[in-house]
Amino acid sequence: MAKTIAEINEKIKKGEAVVVTAEEIIDRVKEKGTETAAQEVDVVTTGTFGPMCGSGAYLNVGHSKPRIKIGGGKAFLNDVPLYTGFAAVDVYLGATAIPDYDPRNTVFPGGFQYGGGHVIEDLVGGKDVKLTVTAHGTDCYPRKSVETMINIKHINEAVLFNPRNSYQNYNVAVNLSDRVIYTYMGTLQPGMGNANYCSAGQLSPLLNDPYYRTIGIGTRIFLGGGVGYVAWNGTQHNPCVSRTKTGVPRVPAGTLAVIGDLKQMSPKWLRGTSLTGYGATLTVGIGIPIPILDEEILKQTAVADEDIFTPVVDYSVAYPEREPGTLGEVNYAQLKSGKISIKGETVKTAGLSSYVKAKEIAEMLKGSIKKGEFLLTEPVATLPSVESGISFKPMPSKKVK
Repeated sequence: MAKTIAEINEKIKKGEAVVVTAEEIIDRVKEKGTETAAQEVDVVTTGTFGPMCGSGAYLNVGHSKPRIKIGGGKAFLNDVPLYTGFAAVDVYLGATAIPDYDPRNTVFPGGFQYGGGHVIEDLVGGKDVKLTVTAHGTDCYPRKSVETMINIKHINEAVLFNPRNSYQNYNVAVNLSDRVIYTYMGTLQPGMGNANYCSAGQLSPLLNDPYYRTIGIGTRIFLGGGVGYVAWNGTQHNPCVSRTKTGVPRVPAGTLAVIGDLKQMSPKWLRGTSLTGYGATLTVGIGIPIPILDEEILKQTAVADEDIFTPVVDYSVAYPEREPGTLGEVNYAQLKSGKISIKGETVKTAGLSSYVKAKEIAEMLKGSIKKGEFLLTEPVATLPSVESGISFKPMPSKKVK
């Protein structure tokens, strides 16, 4: 049994495609087996909704009168700094950028109440935001400063471009120290008082396509409430890791770089987020359809939470110091139960990502495909995989004298 994306798209156009979510396919396979399910099902939809620091947006804000050269100058949106090392009026807004006046962790722990992710949420919500620019002035761009209000409806381009999203599995974070610590995995209580994780597990896109057979460069996706595309593998993409017999990574592995029209997105699915003592970020909603081209792909989409294992890592010493080893391994069924056992101790768990929202994304994507509103794309290139031998390399440890 083999299908093509073109054949599946024809069924979608005719309203004949069978589409189920990555949650629904699990019971379907248990009931009918992989062979029958693969023949019946055309698309499996996935979803995830969690903080993704590797996010941002590039904007073309248009020219003032007289013209101003923002490139090389200083620019801010609602006092959040923009990267200006592009052309005259092109800027990049990073999700983790924060205003210069923010005290950071001077008064520990800092609140990081407003940052780049919050500006992105305000932009997609249709709010006016304040643009402030200072520049050096040139003959062709004589203006040296401007302060004005802009709105996403009136600027030329607003594009969400996220260099690292949708991590394929991730650590469970705990704290072995005797003090509270504040991390990108949230607040961790001393003495393993809690354990935080951040993945949708069985609904997560790359866990349903562990070898990136259908998710590649050019794949059309649900992104932030609109339509986006996989632009490249994400930064720190690391396919060469330990895996289960079915191919599921046991540690953080693949990532995606994604892109889409910010003007078509929604603040419901792009939320500015503050992490106490750590910084600001953006919570992003992503959903990816997986075409069922053969039985093996179907089998991989039927992965359940109890089949997905992830390491428990101490974030007080082991993680910041890059010490090897873990405190053990747990699966997502255990994590979602609200408690896990680590070295004989029962520890309560909490997810930084929302499974409820991930499920909603998968359902929305399923509905759009069944209505013929969302067609699948054939990737123009695959992502680096295990066979490619590409892996993430850390910073060299040699110190500069």
